[in-house]
Amino acid sequence: MNGGGSADMTLAFELEALQRLADPEAVFTDARTWTKYLGVVSEKPTYVVTNFTRKNRIRQDFFSGPRGKRESLENVKRQFDTDRHVFVGTTDEDEALAEEVGWEFLPLETAAEAAGWTVGDQDPPTTASGEQRDDWP
Repeated sequence: MNGGGSADMTLAFELEALQRLADPEAVFTDARTWTKYLGVVSEKPTYVVTNFTRKNRIRQDFFSGPRGKRESLENVKRQFDTDRHVFVGTTDEDEALAEEVGWEFLPLETAAEAAGWTVGDQDPPTTASGEQRDDWP
C-alpha cells in the first residue's frame, strides 16, 4: 500500500484484524504516512479496544466507542470526508458490512502483503472453557 493510491484516505481496522498483526504499532506508524485518518472499529466493549491500543502505543483518530461496527463505519464516513474509506477486516461478514455501508474492503492478508506488514499469531487468549477473553490483551 505504500505509495499507491490516494493519501486522502480514511482507514479503519477491525480490532481482530489488528490483533493478528505481528507489530500493530509499526502498522499504524506506517499507515499514518499514507492515510489521512486512521482508527479501529469493533463490536467489543470500549475498554477492550482501549486496552489494546494503549498497550501497542496506537494513536487513533476514531474508534467504535460503545457503538457497533456498522454505526461506527457510518459515523466515520460522515465525519471524515476523504476520497476513500477503506476497512481492513478478516471475515466475510466484515466484507459484507463494508459493502453495505459504502466502504472499500481489504482482507487483512491482502492489506498486509501490499503494505509489507507481518501477520503474526496473536490470537486472543481464551478461558478454560474455550471462550475468548474480554480483557484481551
